[in-house]
Amino acid sequence: MTMRQLGLSIYPDHSDFEANKAYLELGHKYGFTRIFMSMLEVKGSVEETKAEYQKIIDVGNDLGYQTILDVSPRIFDQLGISYSDLKFFSELHCAGIRLDQGFDGATEAMLSYNPYGLIIELNMSNNVDYLNNIVSYQANTSYLYGCHNFYPQVGTALPYDFFVECSERFRKYNIHSAAFVASQVGNMGPWNVNDGLPTLEADRRLPIEVQAKHLWAGGLIDDVIIGNAYASEEELAALAAIDRYQIQFHLDFVDDVNEIEKTVALTPQHFRRGDINRTVIRSTMPRVTYKDVPNAPHDNTEVFQKGDVLVGNDGFGIYKNELQIVLEPHAEPRKNKIGSISPDEVMLLDFIKPWSKFRFIG
Repeated sequence: MTMRQLGLSIYPDHSDFEANKAYLELGHKYGFTRIFMSMLEVKGSVEETKAEYQKIIDVGNDLGYQTILDVSPRIFDQLGISYSDLKFFSELHCAGIRLDQGFDGATEAMLSYNPYGLIIELNMSNNVDYLNNIVSYQANTSYLYGCHNFYPQVGTALPYDFFVECSERFRKYNIHSAAFVASQVGNMGPWNVNDGLPTLEADRRLPIEVQAKHLWAGGLIDDVIIGNAYASEEELAALAAIDRYQIQFHLDFVDDVNEIEKTVALTPQHFRRGDINRTVIRSTMPRVTYKDVPNAPHDNTEVFQKGDVLVGNDGFGIYKNELQIVLEPHAEPRKNKIGSISPDEVMLLDFIKPWSKFRFIG
């Protein structure tokens, strides 16, 4: 697993240079370091195309971005480029090219030894023996990346279980990987249908930071890229603020939450006990750290629901100030409900395994 990055998408043939430049500068402000740039459609001559793309790629390079161009065989034909010589892309100053369509394995393996040091990014959204085939031709895996597709049409993006099967093929070889989230305000993509551009259908209408948490939670994806342009500054800031390496739940506190409960929730590095149960996720260290701090009962007579966050009260003996997240509804007056996880994030509870680390933000 390499360092996780955030990325933006740029569509030069559907936009103007100044707008793209401003977007990249805004992304740089929030720590974005990758650019997905679509080259599936081009207008104009080879020289005009080269000048147009080189200009915006150079802006990205100056800001510390890594740009990978999404290309198809049709574009190679249109621009008179041979797969045996990638000099054209080197002259654009990009970091690599993404092959929207695959070849025979031997071709991709040979491309990974191109003399320009260009990254060859492969399409991850197929559960076939494609990558094994390429690797069997002794590919230079240091120069192979993987990137899932995005899906502009509502209802057509990947189901999560299929996404996992595809992604695990790349994780097996420790290939650097990426997938897409959808801005809820961006209306630009490569085609004239744009219902958001996520990799996962379940993510399409979720807040953008929840989508990123979902992609990273399974440990199968290195980089998260916003598929559609242009995301809002609020969305960029929300992505920049999340923890890329552990799940960080948004916690809505109840009105009567007290100071020790806020401390128990927000201060420790939480981890789930290794000897798990089906009813609750237990974070037990707070009961040790705060064993001498009183905690009077409140919000303790209702039936707790999945996603509720509980802390043991003064009636719970040794378990006072233990933190729990509800997985199955139950009642227990020795526990106080201190708040609930944001409804959009309840699905992330499935990723909290034995010893998983997690945090809360209020």
